[in-house]
This record gives sequence, structure tokens and C-alpha cells, in this order.
Amino acid sequence: MKKRFALTAVAVAIMLPALTSGNGINLNGLGTRAQGMGGAFVSIADDFSAAFWNPAGAAGFGKELFGFYATNLMPRATYSQWPITLEVPRIDAKTPISNHLSFLGAYYRPVGPKVTVGLAIATPSGFGTAWNGEDLAPRTDGTVFSWSSRYRLFAISPLIALNLTRWLSVGATLNVQYGTLSFQRPSLMLFDEERVVLQYEENTSGWGFGASFGVLAKPIDDLAIGLTVRTPCSIVYKGRARMAALPFYGLSDTAELQHDMSWPLWIGGGVSFRPFERLLLSADVQWTRWSKVRQFTMYLDQAWLEHVPIYIDGGGNDFGLPYLGGQDTAQFRFGVEFALNATSALRAGYYSDPSPQRSPGPILFPAHDFKAFTVGIGKTIGDLQLDLGLEYLAGNNWTQTAGMAGYSQGMDIVVPSVSVQYRF
Repeated sequence: MKKRFALTAVAVAIMLPALTSGNGINLNGLGTRAQGMGGAFVSIADDFSAAFWNPAGAAGFGKELFGFYATNLMPRATYSQWPITLEVPRIDAKTPISNHLSFLGAYYRPVGPKVTVGLAIATPSGFGTAWNGEDLAPRTDGTVFSWSSRYRLFAISPLIALNLTRWLSVGATLNVQYGTLSFQRPSLMLFDEERVVLQYEENTSGWGFGASFGVLAKPIDDLAIGLTVRTPCSIVYKGRARMAALPFYGLSDTAELQHDMSWPLWIGGGVSFRPFERLLLSADVQWTRWSKVRQFTMYLDQAWLEHVPIYIDGGGNDFGLPYLGGQDTAQFRFGVEFALNATSALRAGYYSDPSPQRSPGPILFPAHDFKAFTVGIGKTIGDLQLDLGLEYLAGNNWTQTAGMAGYSQGMDIVVPSVSVQYRF
């Protein structure tokens, strides 16, 4: 048993460094089987992704279990701006299709007839974009600047799950989170009433803590009901901002800064039903309390506070930071799994993912409403389970006009994934 645990730890250590790139946008779930069923997995949670969807699901594992999931978010964002006069060039910009890898690795071990413990390491959230500065030069009086952003959140989640009765289980995780935020953008400034646009960049990171609590009930063999609550998490990001040209204006080119950001309360509830042996149906409602999110940014240099503006904007300001707040949102998710035989299954799903903001946000941190369509296939070979999944997210196109001028922003995302799970 100790040898198996050591081999599992080595496998995680080998795979993690290769899969720590940032994600295109916020992840909407972890695990290929869950993805194939549209993320309607709170009442199922019967594989290694249970730490994310519902930790109570781990109570029913019965055996040691290890699983690894890898996904590649491939976003494509568009931005168009048409001016009121022909003297100002029109903008038609597209981000290149990029590869943003993410992962989940988890290990579970029963320590008694009713108790299971585990450990999951994952990237539960992230976002970012990169634009060609030449495409956006009309926004900055013809000067070419770097425009890119990357946010990554890593989580280490020890788990415990308990069977209270034959049909009722509970579970919990402690979520130790480490976030990084970096971006490059132009910064619009005023010096002695002179309008100046300079290149700005920053790199920050910080730690935070949260928890997840889950309940899973199976009143009859073919029916399951699940509930998961993920607590808010506040992270204080600290680091440095840099503007190489500031010494020409009598200021230091670097400054310490701090972002205070919080991730919201999340509650997911679901039901799954097996009308006959080969067919599994599931539905979830997943609610996020964005309205209580708070954020604050401050430079720790007095001269920067006086001259360098801080934009936190959800209304289309191209130079802004992400505005994480907004209205509360509810995702509606539906999934189906059909067993072709004892070892093979087909899956499909759908969910709606509304943005908490009623505007597109800054182009470095775009916010869109998505309609997501998912498919998947699974194959079991003895104690080994292999899963493949594909997800397509169609984002809404924000358009705003003022007379003859206006702009539009859009985004679509393709997300393939693969999982492997082994029961010892």
C-alpha cells in the first residue's frame, strides 16, 4: 500500500510541471466525464473529480483511486471598432488561437469502512488574452504597445468524506489557493496637462484559503441528489508594476503594488436519475454570488499614486483591470450518459453560462455570456478508465453604438480534454 502511494505521488510530481500554463478564461469544471455531461455532476461525483464537484462522492469509492485530467482551452477573441470619421482607421482585431493547458490530479484512499481521505491538486480557474499591438494601434494614436494578460489560480485540496448511512454521505475539502496575475497594456496619463500613453506591465501573486462542503443522498438506487457549497476566498496579490519610460518624467520606473481580490460564494445543487440500466440523466443549478465580490488596488509609492491611474472597469475601458463583481448568476446544466455495453459509454451535455456583467469589460479581460455544448466517450479496461471529451462555448457578441461610431467584442472557445483513472 505504501508503495502504491509513493508511485502515485511521483506520478503527480512528474506531470504537474508540464501542465501549469494559464487558462483562456474561467474554467467551468474539472474532469472529462463531468465535462462530457455538461458539468451536471454535483449529484454524481463518482470519479476522481469529486473533490471539485462534491467531496461527499468520495465516500463511496471503496478502493484506492488515482486520476489525472488534462484540458486545453483554445479561445478566439475578436474586437472591432468603427470610427465616426474616415480619418481614424477602423479596427478589426483577432487574438491568435492559443493553447492554454490546465489539469487536475487526485488521489483517494479509504481509511475505514466509512471514511475516505484524499488530495487533489488543480487549476480551478484562470483567464487571459493576447492581442497584436499593431491591430490596436488606432486606440493609442498609432503607437504600437503590448497587450496581454494572464491569470492563474492553483488549488491544493485535502479531502475527507464520510458515509453516515447506506444512502447519505458528507464530505469537505480545505482549499489552499495560490493565484498569479500578470499583464501588459498601455496606460493613459497626464503630466502638466500633457496627454501621454506609456507601456505598463505588472506581475503579482498571493495566497488564499477557502473550503468546500458537500452532501450526497441516494434515497433509492436509481436516484441521487447532491449539494455542494464552496466558500468565498480572498487573495491579496502583491508584486511590482513597471513603466520603463517614467524616469523621463521624474518618476521611478517601478513600484510595489497590491490587489485585494475575492472569489465568490458558489452553491451547486443537482439531481441524477437512471430511468433504465444503460441511461443516466442529470441536471444541475449552480449559483455564484458575484454581487458580494470586492476588490481594491493600491500602489505603495506615493508618486505613482498621484500620476499613474488605476482602472477597474467592467464597462469596456480598454486599459482596465478585470471587474470581478456584478450581478449574481445561475448556470443551468444538463447531461446524459448512455452505456453502449459494459465497458463503453457515450455522453452529451449543455449548459448556459451568463456573465455577471452587462458589458464586455476591458479587452484584456473580456466578459461574455456563453452557451456550451459538450460530448464525450468513455472506455473501461479492468480497473482502468479512459475518457475523452470536447466542449464548444459560443460567446455572445457585445455591440455598442453611438451615432455612426461603435465597437463590438466576441469570443468562442474549443476545449478538448482527456482523463485517466485507475482503481487499485
